[in-house]
Amino acid sequence: MIIDLPSTTTSQVNSKLVQIREEGGAVTLGRVLTLVIVTDDGAKTEEAVEAANDASREHPCRVIVVARGARKAAPRLDAQIRVGGDAGASEVIVLRLYGELANEGASCVVPLLLPDTPVVAWWPSDAPAVPADDPIGQLAQRRITDAAAEKNPIKALEQRRTGYAPGDTDLAWTRLTLWRAMIASAFDLPPYEKVTEAEVSGESDSPSTDLLAAWLAAYLKVPVKRSKAVRGEGIVDVRLVRRSGEVELSRPDGKVGTLTQPGQPERRVALQRRQVRDCLAEELRRLDPDEVYETALKSLGKVVRGRTAAKAPAVPRGKGRPAPAKVSPDHKPVEAGADEAAVRTTADAETEVSTSQDRKVASARDGKGSAARDGKAPAKAPAKAADTAAPTASVAAAAGKGPAKAAKTPAKAAKSKSGTGSASGSGSASGSGSGKASAKSKAKAGS
Repeated sequence: MIIDLPSTTTSQVNSKLVQIREEGGAVTLGRVLTLVIVTDDGAKTEEAVEAANDASREHPCRVIVVARGARKAAPRLDAQIRVGGDAGASEVIVLRLYGELANEGASCVVPLLLPDTPVVAWWPSDAPAVPADDPIGQLAQRRITDAAAEKNPIKALEQRRTGYAPGDTDLAWTRLTLWRAMIASAFDLPPYEKVTEAEVSGESDSPSTDLLAAWLAAYLKVPVKRSKAVRGEGIVDVRLVRRSGEVELSRPDGKVGTLTQPGQPERRVALQRRQVRDCLAEELRRLDPDEVYETALKSLGKVVRGRTAAKAPAVPRGKGRPAPAKVSPDHKPVEAGADEAAVRTTADAETEVSTSQDRKVASARDGKGSAARDGKAPAKAPAKAADTAAPTASVAAAAGKGPAKAAKTPAKAAKSKSGTGSASGSGSASGSGSGKASAKSKAKAGS
């Protein structure tokens, strides 16, 4: 049964609840707590009510939904009471607040709380940074949030860590119950060895993956790496390294997990992703602070996050490639912030040394070349003259001044004469030998 009370007050809502109970013949109430749900008015409101109704079958309670409406509207309170089949094993009171009243949810909730029963506050999404400082959070013994439902789950989880107070919990932690149970059961079987390192992989924006890695780092006291899974949703794989081998719990499809460990057969276990109603029912089972969750939150800083290799930036078309890195004279890259003046001085010194050596080698070559020219010039001069005569004769023949064959005859004669003179003349041979000797002596003097 659903009863609407538009533009009402909390006292009228309370009176209507008493009237419904008297008409139904219920003298006493079997409620164990009051669950306050804080959300924005919309589709998320009905989803939260359905999850609370399912959880109320295990924990009969009064559910008060604070649905914040438009802030720019006139101040107004629209209430709705749900009992019977529309409320599960509880009674649901939906308070839709508009205008300035949207920020006064705590004032509207206090008159409707059950006496002498604990209060639990739940933010399905958009939870405050510090739930314990929120006006509704101050009324509750337990404060439940859900980092996975936030726009930035990893940032929201960091806010839970910095703003933690005893009594806080998060559904991202509740989703780890089955994983933690399976990992703990793996240590009940031999060999009983110590874990040396661990790795947890999952979606990059999965807060449950971060919490599981932090839990392992806190209690195993070993390095734990948190990496991004290639495929799969939520938590995908947990790997524990021991001396005898690896213990691995993998769930790539999000439904069935596989536990593998040395010396034991491969086991398939049910690891289906838990729904919100199941997580909420589990959190309502305890009203004391969760010390294990607190320890896991504080250990988030111990987790080593896996890094993907950075790709080189692409060079756009029509533009040059980036300038090469600076290299020192000993062919080592110069780091940013290094003393470039020292490197530049060393480079200048080496340049001066190489320049002086080049000058010595050049002077030696010049001395050797001049000596060779002094000794061989008389023998090769006729040949050069003959070579220059040949093209002249061919040009004359082309101009029609004489046959080409007749013009080539003096060139051949000149070549034969120069060859005979260089071969038979002892003076020229000795001159050539003395020229080579003088060239060697000058080269030594130059070096």
